[in-house]
Amino acid sequence: MAFVRYTLIGGIATAVHYAVLVALVEGFDFSPSPSAMFGALCGALVAYTGNREFTFASSALHHIALPRFLVIAAIGAILSGGMVWVGTVMLAWHYLIAQLVATILIVLLTYQLNRLWTFR
Repeated sequence: MAFVRYTLIGGIATAVHYAVLVALVEGFDFSPSPSAMFGALCGALVAYTGNREFTFASSALHHIALPRFLVIAAIGAILSGGMVWVGTVMLAWHYLIAQLVATILIVLLTYQLNRLWTFR
């Protein structure tokens, strides 16, 4: 059940992530890779609150859980940017296709890391 809640919160956070990504690339002509990283970090702010309260109902203190969450979010953002770069530059995919593949892989990884370390 926690994974279902995680994906629900993740869906909301991902919507924020993609909105920032598309706005930066399409609206401001920024490069997709750094835009993907910034979008991921914006989504992470939404995800922390939702996951702490709703997904894991964690009583972990913020001064412990938040830095852990941010480390995992940073890892996710770096992986996202790297995967989007590989997808767009090396594989010539559209940036949204590359981001979709990255999102699926990163969700599986970050769920486990947050469950086992951040919110325990």
